[in-house]
Amino acid sequence: MTQKFDVVVIGAGPGGYVAAIKAAQLGLKTACIEKYQDGEGKLALGGTCLNVGCIPSKALLDSSWKFHEAQDGFAIHGINHAGVTMDVPAMIGRKANIVKNLTGGVAGLFKSNGVTVLQGHGKLLAGKKVEVTGPNGVEIVEADNVILASGSRPIDIPPAPVDQKIIVDSTGALEFQQVPKRLGVIGAGVIGLELGSVWSRLGAEVTVLEALDTFLMAADTAVSKEALKTLTKQGLDIKLGARVTGSEVQGEEVLVKYTDANGEQTITFDKLIVAVGRRPVTTDLLASDSGVDIDERGFIYVDDYCATSVPGVYAIGDVVRGLMLAHKASEEGIMVVERIKGHKAVMNYDLIPSVIYTHPEIAWVGKTEQALKAEGIEVNVGSFPFAASGRAMAANDTGGFVKVIADAKTDRVLGVHVIGPSAAELVQQGAIAMEFGTSAEDLGMMVFSHPTLSEALHEAALAVNGGAIHIANRKKR
Repeated sequence: MTQKFDVVVIGAGPGGYVAAIKAAQLGLKTACIEKYQDGEGKLALGGTCLNVGCIPSKALLDSSWKFHEAQDGFAIHGINHAGVTMDVPAMIGRKANIVKNLTGGVAGLFKSNGVTVLQGHGKLLAGKKVEVTGPNGVEIVEADNVILASGSRPIDIPPAPVDQKIIVDSTGALEFQQVPKRLGVIGAGVIGLELGSVWSRLGAEVTVLEALDTFLMAADTAVSKEALKTLTKQGLDIKLGARVTGSEVQGEEVLVKYTDANGEQTITFDKLIVAVGRRPVTTDLLASDSGVDIDERGFIYVDDYCATSVPGVYAIGDVVRGLMLAHKASEEGIMVVERIKGHKAVMNYDLIPSVIYTHPEIAWVGKTEQALKAEGIEVNVGSFPFAASGRAMAANDTGGFVKVIADAKTDRVLGVHVIGPSAAELVQQGAIAMEFGTSAEDLGMMVFSHPTLSEALHEAALAVNGGAIHIANRKKR
């Protein structure tokens, strides 16, 4: 007998599993289809984010930073030590345990909320039927509503074919059992910088090859300049305008060819990470008669509410337009389910924070100063350096700054950009303020606890109108 559900979700990543849980919480009979298996061949929920993306990379970033601090940062605190070493397999094992706990947690949430898990590959057929190809064969399920949340995978490039041995993608870079002496990274985006930072801290000589001439183009110019300076100082050799043209694996090494302003170049690495972006997983997701439209890059067409061209079929996360971010996918999943239930849910796509978890962290929300000026909007800008923050001084973590951008006419905050300690948390405070249309003056009048890093946001907001207390003001009120 064919199973029938109110909602069927294809994909159990941060978009899909959140949507499934929310649907069940709202009283909808819900199933979630997932095919991903862990190294032991067991079904693993959580998608790329929990299994081979956000969570494992942050585990390695934290472990590697602690090692870096033990080597270079403890002495100033009066902590004397010698002979600190890194057990790489133990670090990788810790990462694996964190992943296992979190993916198991999703399974527990599904069970407690009554979500039915269907193991296998999900494919949308005509009439909102879904074909599930699993360990026990093929099953067809029916749904009143279908949510497509199949996520994304790393982009492959012909000049550097991934073999997951010498040339790896972001997944392979999470599994190194020893520190490579010479590590190459193709791509100076979020993934490339984070993974390059991990292995650089552990002793690898890291070279980042970026085809673009501009570093972190999406970030505010002041932030990207500070980031390039800081990451270079930390040991990342970032080569801009370096387009990879070919590679050749030679035993346990790889010879990489690239072109830059000086012509053709070659460089040899022990490992090479390809981190040039991700593409949507829509191959074999849609039957030819499903009715759902996709573009030439494989993205599914949706409206502002993630509805596809077929009534009752939605798509969220990395398979649709916009930023490929876990938190964006999760909130889209909630919005869709709320609308299925008849509620008037919407998303503010202008206020989705972006974060790079290097050290210092880099984060922003809203528009950059250069984008606003290009639109002809007059702005006032306030900045505050962490070097003037008592809390940052106490933690010996004073690099970077907070930048607040406000409309010169209305004083409404239009962007918050941070490079420094806890940047992701501070930007989230800015996002909350911006969601409610807060002015820089109002943000500056709020009481921030002392001593905290968040006081840097407070001071930057005050600085917009020349009222900062703990730095010299460039303009007088």
